[in-house]
Amino acid sequence: MHFVRTAALGLVAGTCLTVSAQAAQLGPRPAFLVEQMQESPLKDKLRACIGNPAKASSFTIGHRGAPLQFPEHTLESYQAAAVMGAGVQECDVTFTKDKELVCRHSQNDLATTTDILATDLASTCVAPFTAATNDEKAAAECRTSEITLAEFQGLTGKMDASNPAATTVEDFLKGTADWRTDLYAAAGAGGTLMTHAQSIELFKEQGVKFTPELKRPSVKMPFDGFTQEDFAQKLIDEYKAAGVPASDVYPQSFFLDDVLYWIKNEPEFGKQAVFLDGRFRMQGFDTSDPTSFKPSMAELKEMGVNYISPPLWMLVTLDNGKIVPSAYAKAANEAGIKIFTWTLERSGLLSHNKGGWYYRSINDAIASEGSVYELLDVLAQDVKVSGVFSDWPATVTFYANCMGIE
Repeated sequence: MHFVRTAALGLVAGTCLTVSAQAAQLGPRPAFLVEQMQESPLKDKLRACIGNPAKASSFTIGHRGAPLQFPEHTLESYQAAAVMGAGVQECDVTFTKDKELVCRHSQNDLATTTDILATDLASTCVAPFTAATNDEKAAAECRTSEITLAEFQGLTGKMDASNPAATTVEDFLKGTADWRTDLYAAAGAGGTLMTHAQSIELFKEQGVKFTPELKRPSVKMPFDGFTQEDFAQKLIDEYKAAGVPASDVYPQSFFLDDVLYWIKNEPEFGKQAVFLDGRFRMQGFDTSDPTSFKPSMAELKEMGVNYISPPLWMLVTLDNGKIVPSAYAKAANEAGIKIFTWTLERSGLLSHNKGGWYYRSINDAIASEGSVYELLDVLAQDVKVSGVFSDWPATVTFYANCMGIE
């Protein structure tokens, strides 16, 4: 497989960093976060690990690559995540007009994650760009399902952002949060979009495992005869075609029917299918009350679900100001369901918003940027998660290496 723009990280075309053969490069951020922590035995332990050699860990999951600073789901973002020791990489999977699978967080995010509005393909957008007015924000909606694979590959990825006050397309394409950067998203410097098949080949070369997420389509299914079951099957078929063993793949979906499809129709892959738990959106769902979990953890396990993946906050709560496992986490462990969680480094400055949504159950315990390690330690040692999605994988890789987590 030949990729373009691999020089973005000093790699030559046709070669990729192989995680199993090269040390992880962590940079200064983990040390910065440790120094921000409150004084504690944990801080002392982590501080003693600063500067130690590091290697990749399957505990570290690159969330769309390394999108804290690199355009998500791009070659450059995935390469950055591998350099930082992500032992598992994620491609969110959707499809194009010609039913080819590509890596995008959602089928309709092209207006904010690529340069489509600045190209001739802007005419394919289901909702063309509209300028901001006194009453309305600037907006646009562009879908992968409206363009072919060849057209998709002609686009350039950018940091996921838009300017709601924009009156021109040029201004709309801006808006990157001030705690992120466009340093690696400039024209010609990055933003190489990826097909799902290309991501598989890249991750194979990197020596990492795979966690593709089957995204819910924005279009009505079936799409031109392409059913939801066809979509779920095609995702698995691309791993089989590439000779990837099922034991290296953790297919994900927020929709239990997709997970159950894999369990029934592709049982080897289904063993590691991950139910992304979005039930917090359901009225009455309460992480402190297992009777509100429908289906229950025991019922999920009986269905064949062996992995579950909720947001960070669902797994923890506060007990006299101390971060502890939630009833939800305890129930999953009691049922024998393994846990992944998302997403570290996606909240901006913790000191500005107490961690925001991702830390909502423990906002009152967030004291500094270093609180990320206080939470991560509870997730690893007490909740016993199997892996953590991160927008900056080095943060998790540092912790995993210091604690001896492979």
